[in-house]
Amino acid sequence: MSGTGVQTRRPARSENSVGVLFGIGAYGLWGLLPLYFLVLAPAGPVEIVANRVVWSLIFCALLLTALRSWRPVLTALRTPRIVGTLAVAALLIAVNWLVYTYGVTTGQAIEASLGYFINPIVSVLLGVIVLREKLRPLQWTAIGMGVLAVIVLAVGYGAVPWIALTLAFSFGLYGFVKKKVGSRVDAVTSLSIETVVLAPIAAGVMIWLDATGAATLTTEGTAHFWIMVASGVITAVPLIFFGAAARRLPLTTIGLLQYLAPVLQFLLALLVLGEDMPFERWIGFGLVWVGLVLLTVDMLRTVRRQPRRAGAPEPAVTVA
Repeated sequence: MSGTGVQTRRPARSENSVGVLFGIGAYGLWGLLPLYFLVLAPAGPVEIVANRVVWSLIFCALLLTALRSWRPVLTALRTPRIVGTLAVAALLIAVNWLVYTYGVTTGQAIEASLGYFINPIVSVLLGVIVLREKLRPLQWTAIGMGVLAVIVLAVGYGAVPWIALTLAFSFGLYGFVKKKVGSRVDAVTSLSIETVVLAPIAAGVMIWLDATGAATLTTEGTAHFWIMVASGVITAVPLIFFGAAARRLPLTTIGLLQYLAPVLQFLLALLVLGEDMPFERWIGFGLVWVGLVLLTVDMLRTVRRQPRRAGAPEPAVTVA
């Protein structure tokens, strides 16, 4: 109550603040994903990804039914170009999921986190190769730092860090392909169609694993079964959170929040999972982090130089 007897109300939380909370929720959940995969032991990466696809499709179907949002999905399915583009995206994200799950479940979560650290650098590189974009000096420097980091890490690992490179390039290409459909497809519709494309393969894998006695879905107890089924929710919820954040936040803020996921993955691998981090890996990661700082500085400088049109909507990014 105020001094005049009039009750004062707390101001409504700004759209920007709500967007930041959704963004932290999305990237935070993605960053904690390694813990979920470890809980699913003894399930292997192939079984985990197959279940993730099937249960994600079922969850999306239930969600679309509850929200009465089937119309955008049916409209997209009647557009061959959209279906073809999302089919390519589905294959890319399947590779990404499989390699990431393999990295985490085989004690290589640090290298997996590296893939998402260097993803922004790879995205810039893809812009040069695929879109013939002209880069600014800081962007070229960041790419150089990324290449040098890969060389240092290859020497340190004794082999090319293929898990990190596969994750970075598959996710970078995934983002490039998804931009082809842009805002014509929302996040849940996109995930639904991508899982529809992958579901026959995933269901076949689940049947084959069960026939060969390698499946764990129904052999490790009730808790294991339901934790595996929860992969549908665990896949879709952060994606929905991200969509809510992208509608409320400028692209620069989304770009800064995206580093939260690999930071959490790295810290989990180092502090919780106890993975080794030799000196040469610190050097390699340090080079990547310097490159990311340069990209961030370049991004902020570019945004400040470009006058923003009044009422112009901010671009949104779609991830899975």
